[in-house]
Amino acid sequence: MRKLCFALLSVLFLVGLSFDSFAQFNRKLIKKNNKAVSKYRGKKRGFGRKNVYTGVGFSINALNYFGDLAPTPSTFSTDISFTAPSFGLSLFHRFGPRYTLQVQYLYASLKGSDQESASKDNENKFRYQRNMSFRNRIHELSAVAYFDLFENQATYISRVGWTPYAYIGLAAFYQNPQAQAPTNDLRGSALAEAGQWVDLQPLKTEGNSYSLIQFAVPFGAGARFRINEVFDLWADIGFRYTFTDYLDDVSGNYVDLNTLSTLGQAMAYRTNELAGYPTSGGVPSDLAGVNVQPGYGKAGDKRGSPNQNDIYMVTSIRLTYILGATFHKAKFR
Repeated sequence: MRKLCFALLSVLFLVGLSFDSFAQFNRKLIKKNNKAVSKYRGKKRGFGRKNVYTGVGFSINALNYFGDLAPTPSTFSTDISFTAPSFGLSLFHRFGPRYTLQVQYLYASLKGSDQESASKDNENKFRYQRNMSFRNRIHELSAVAYFDLFENQATYISRVGWTPYAYIGLAAFYQNPQAQAPTNDLRGSALAEAGQWVDLQPLKTEGNSYSLIQFAVPFGAGARFRINEVFDLWADIGFRYTFTDYLDDVSGNYVDLNTLSTLGQAMAYRTNELAGYPTSGGVPSDLAGVNVQPGYGKAGDKRGSPNQNDIYMVTSIRLTYILGATFHKAKFR
């Protein structure tokens, strides 16, 4: 975590230097435009043009996953050791004293593992023995509305020093859950894909398919801090409530292993990879010649919980640069 924090701060520093160079180049034009802005006599309250501007931003984020492969069945259970960094690029437009609309592209990665997260000595033993794991690389495009607590009645130059805000919006994202293939298939023969990251959706590990394009509702809260005339620093924490339970490729029950390919069988049932389980109290599965752990692997055995969709949390630090200073220049002549 210390290395991650150092990396995030280093990137923020470099990004800040790049933005600052651009700001110095544009500073004279901004100050000249301020004189025109100050002469504008629009409404003091409401959606007056004085507090309308456009900007761009770059964010560094930390993501956490909540779902079937979390350490415990609790809705708020997550393994912080799997916290993954991501980045985002954004374009925003401020419409008035409190309201901002932002469009953002976010690249992120999610990860979960029963063996690494769940305990084998308590009520979470089921998860440990299930032995599922995944990674999922997310490409997200969102449109989010921000609502400031403190109004900005003046120009962008004299905007408030800081303000808390809340946000809500809509996001579409492309996902592709993967897992590493084991060394052998369920009959003990070597797998050609051993050790490779395998796409799980085409294997239909639970007998059904799902779309790789999904939707989510982003919501959260944070605060924005003014750095200088054109730079702001945003810090927030929020959640993406998704409309899928397959970020981790686990949701319902085991299917008849005979209906799956050889690779699909090996990816659908993985308890046999744990030491001691292949020969410990095995029972015949639906696959001829293969025994499975009681409660796992046979058609109808519980594999996941379909009662709740998956969620991921996004903690974000974003540096933004105001373009509106020159964008609206012609309107104030």
